[in-house]
Amino acid sequence: MVRVELFKIIMHENKHDQIIILKEKDGQRQMPIIIGVAEAAAIKMKVSNLRCPRPLTHDLLSNLIEKIGAKLEQVIINKLEGNTFYARLMIRLQHDHQLLDIDARPSDSIALALRLNAPVFVEEEVFEKLQFLNG
Repeated sequence: MVRVELFKIIMHENKHDQIIILKEKDGQRQMPIIIGVAEAAAIKMKVSNLRCPRPLTHDLLSNLIEKIGAKLEQVIINKLEGNTFYARLMIRLQHDHQLLDIDARPSDSIALALRLNAPVFVEEEVFEKLQFLNG
């Protein structure tokens, strides 16, 4: 697995789809992911240290994870099928140390990872497939 970090958010006012770019933490490869407006806004708000007076969905989920005594250990972007990326949330329950593997969209996963200071990883085969598709 390759550790990545949020490199750039590209928001278009007149388009429904937005783009985030992830970059290898110790390398040069980049991975663009098309996401929705709400998810891009949630990511941008966290990166910009903006707060809403009431919790938004990603804030609610991160609060819930913390309040039940769990920890988001990592996010793994594990698959690329067609133009769709897939991700997994790896959440550790503190009371019995069970590791939950939860299917999630990469955009939601990244928004949560930013809020909970969790690392984000991409499976090597996803980078390879993306490179193959881009020629």
